[in-house]
Amino acid sequence: RNRSYLLACCFGTLYNNNLTLVSMALKNNITMLTAENHNLTSLNEELKEQRKNLTEIIEAWNELNVSRAQWSIDQYCPTKNGVRSCTSCQKGWDYQISSCYAYNDADLPYRTNWEGAREDCKTKNSDLPVVSNNAEKDYVKTQSPVIGNINGYWIGLRAEGGKWKWLDGSDLTDQAWIQQQNATDGQCVTSLQTREWTSVSCTERNAWICEKKALTV
Repeated sequence: RNRSYLLACCFGTLYNNNLTLVSMALKNNITMLTAENHNLTSLNEELKEQRKNLTEIIEAWNELNVSRAQWSIDQYCPTKNGVRSCTSCQKGWDYQISSCYAYNDADLPYRTNWEGAREDCKTKNSDLPVVSNNAEKDYVKTQSPVIGNINGYWIGLRAEGGKWKWLDGSDLTDQAWIQQQNATDGQCVTSLQTREWTSVSCTERNAWICEKKALTV
């Protein structure tokens, strides 16, 4: 009897202990699942917000593309007397060798350094000229008129790493174009009708020329 009673007590204690452990494990699991559920809910809300933001960005981008397309149409294909007529270059730009060119003969207070000239060209969807042959070089010279006290017009050539380089990363192949002037870093090149290309400090304030690809019509 005493032995049976002791065994019963032992089994009862073990049962209670196991029940307590199971209960604690269940509580821990419930706590973990609740935390995970909360995290998943938060993540879901974040994803919804990101999706909303991306949708807004895509819609804005589409509107911008439509606006740009309309701007291009209006610039290159203006309407006159109800008839739309397209040209290779927009008004104020000259067509030559599949490109459009425009020079800026700004008054002295508005002239700028080489980087500033590039930034101005970029606002016009263009850049400083990259010249590939003698015919283009001669044409760029015609786009460098002697006006007032202008000393030169920036083009897309500068010294970089001891070499004369164009904006597209290519090297100047004909050194005679720059009259064998040393490619000293910090020097950029200007064009002017009355002289050959000249190396000057990139920080000087000069006029500039912009170039962009012509529209195929």
